[in-house]
Amino acid sequence: MPLTLSHTAPTLLIKKSAFERVGLTRAQFDEALSLTADEFRVEAGLIAIGPLVGEDTLSDLIAQLEELGLAYYDDFFEFSGNWPDWLKLFVMDAGV
Repeated sequence: MPLTLSHTAPTLLIKKSAFERVGLTRAQFDEALSLTADEFRVEAGLIAIGPLVGEDTLSDLIAQLEELGLAYYDDFFEFSGNWPDWLKLFVMDAGV
């Protein structure tokens, strides 16, 4: 089932296989970002984290993922959350 993305703030999308490959856990994200259940969603091979608020939250998270060896665009990607509220976006893993 596709995941809905917020138009109000960025959402980070991570391939589930990449997330597991580097040993990431939901608890790490919850501790660092104080996420709600709706801000960490898993559907098939895709993990959606966000909407992310805070001026440096997204850039800090991207830097941390790259330090772990994940590649922007190949392993994860961010949607800016910068589109009109009359437009609704859904995402899903292409392998499904």
